[in-house]
Amino acid sequence: MRQIWKSFRSLYFAALMMLIGSGLLSTYLALRLAADNVDSLWVGALMAANYFGLALGGKIGHRLIARVGHIRAYATCAGIVGAAVLGHGLTDLLPVWVGLRVIVGLGMMCQYMVIESWLNEQADAKQRGAVFSGYMIASYLGLVLGQLILVVHPELGPELLMLVAMCFALCLVPVAMTRRIHPAPLHPAPMEPKFFIKRVPQSLSTVLGAGLIVGSFYGLAPLYASNQGLSTEQIGLFMGCCIFAGLLVQWPLGWLSDRYDRAVLIRSAAGGLALAALPLAILPSVPLEVLFAVGFVISLLQFCLYPLAVAFSNDHVESERRVSLTAMLLVTYGVGACIGPLAAGVLMKLLGPQMLYAFFLFFALVLVWRIRPKAVTGLHQVEDAPLGHVAMPAAGSPLSAALDPRVDEQTVQDVMQTPVAAEDTEEDQVGPEGRPSEL
Repeated sequence: MRQIWKSFRSLYFAALMMLIGSGLLSTYLALRLAADNVDSLWVGALMAANYFGLALGGKIGHRLIARVGHIRAYATCAGIVGAAVLGHGLTDLLPVWVGLRVIVGLGMMCQYMVIESWLNEQADAKQRGAVFSGYMIASYLGLVLGQLILVVHPELGPELLMLVAMCFALCLVPVAMTRRIHPAPLHPAPMEPKFFIKRVPQSLSTVLGAGLIVGSFYGLAPLYASNQGLSTEQIGLFMGCCIFAGLLVQWPLGWLSDRYDRAVLIRSAAGGLALAALPLAILPSVPLEVLFAVGFVISLLQFCLYPLAVAFSNDHVESERRVSLTAMLLVTYGVGACIGPLAAGVLMKLLGPQMLYAFFLFFALVLVWRIRPKAVTGLHQVEDAPLGHVAMPAAGSPLSAALDPRVDEQTVQDVMQTPVAAEDTEEDQVGPEGRPSEL
């Protein structure tokens, strides 16, 4: 493992700096608007704009990298993101801030694509699991450190924007200084939404729910904590504690995922999330100790949903379609993450800050109702299922499947360079009695 860290330290450092800046920016903007008594709807709109930019960047990033190459594309986007970050300090017009958040998300997605394609290009096939884990650790650690900066520097002045811009400047250094050749040219992964909606609808429902919940958490949890009377330092600790829970749960989750029915685990995690969110959903205020403890438990459970859904869907999709599956899952997650902060922001504006966790409670119950383990026919389950669970990074691009050790390296190359395969017939897509193989 030490050799892997040594080999990939420059790319891990770039990811670390990016996520420190991104995590700090999201919380800073939420707290800044809370200090100015701005409606929670605007806070949700800013986070939704960020995820919209990420989704848009998945398309634009391919074209930009193909036109100018990986290093130039990365340097271009790092510069644009840094300028957009500093642009928040030049105006207080919220529509302008929304546009800047779209630009930040778009540029960061292109940066993710460069880093992930480079990691995949340099990683040996036997090392991809360890390389993937290192990338995940760097991503989560960056998000946690971004929150802890608020503990050291609680004043919500322009200095924090300068620090975020500094992080995006520093993430440029290891990529710009590399002496390695460019990775292979990129080709967009084909999307087959109709096929995946019929083949893995439960997984897509879980991913959509995870996007609604986690997107709302990143955008609005700082605002909720502020309304609970927490200081800036305490909010930074609260957010850092919750995000650290997402990192901490990945390894025990992998152990459980490889030994127990994944549909049952998804339903159990959703049920536990509903129960954990109940106190914060019905109580207008709670003691600080209760908020930290319950927030930690909620985060343990909410960060289980997406990786379990990814593992569950991979069990029911052939290897040659797994790159396309990853793109489909990311798009579905992005849709949820765009809608969630807006919807939760409206509820918080109309009914109070506790509606954030009422929002979590509602969609957790929807998943409990939607996920039906007995409805899984197993007709399309792959021969070696369950596949080994893989801890998912805190952020990723449509290329993250290339790093996933469950996906054969040759499959990645073939799928990314060939046109979309013809869809299966209706009979192939459904199980007995016309039911989808994974309802």
